[in-house]
Amino acid sequence: MTDPFSSSGAKAPAKPFTVTAGRREVRSFVLRQGRFTPAQQRAFDAAWPQLGLDYTGAPRDFDAVFGRQAPRIVEIGFGNGDALRFSVAQDPARDHIGIEVHAPGVGRVLNALAADGARNVRVYHHDAVEVLSHEIADGTLDEIRIYFPDPWHKKRHNKRRLVQPEFAALLVRKLAPGGRLHLATDWADYAEQMWDVLDATPGLRNRAGARGHVPRPAWRPQTHFETRGQKLGHGVWDLIYDRDSG
Repeated sequence: MTDPFSSSGAKAPAKPFTVTAGRREVRSFVLRQGRFTPAQQRAFDAAWPQLGLDYTGAPRDFDAVFGRQAPRIVEIGFGNGDALRFSVAQDPARDHIGIEVHAPGVGRVLNALAADGARNVRVYHHDAVEVLSHEIADGTLDEIRIYFPDPWHKKRHNKRRLVQPEFAALLVRKLAPGGRLHLATDWADYAEQMWDVLDATPGLRNRAGARGHVPRPAWRPQTHFETRGQKLGHGVWDLIYDRDSG
């Protein structure tokens, strides 16, 4: 299949990138708009009204958004959207909410989801901390997924990593009792930091035991880069935590 996103082109439309007025909170990612292609522009124009969610900063009624009551999954930083698209197709009983700040990735997944005729998914182009804090009610998510977050591999930049104690506490608040947190990384020292933070976070239990990880589960497809990295001898760590039921 020809990749419609192989060349650079038009600028992104303004609507998905509206900046909310007022003081900004600490962000989970550096906002990267990247270069937009004509195909991505068309994807936003055609698919955003059906599949996109504009950030409002107010609690959102997702039952109304999806037109049903169903368990819901949030994927933070979905990149090019392969895992999100796979899950949407394979898990129609649950609703999916993708959050990504990189505009080309949002355009790519919108185009793919529209081609699939997907109905059980909505996408934000916004900061995950703000979406979780202000638009998603506490205790309402069946699962949160964070696959291969930016490793900020230079030691002086480690403090910019997403998985920090304050963010972990936010995730716990958003998960329903018995809900699941699934992370994956291909950086050993980031896996170590995840264990340091998450094993010590009240309300979370490592499914594999302290400082443990699990084989890649069937619901997470293996990426091209992951396959290439494994051929080069790189490791991949999948960490699964369950939210306490009490």
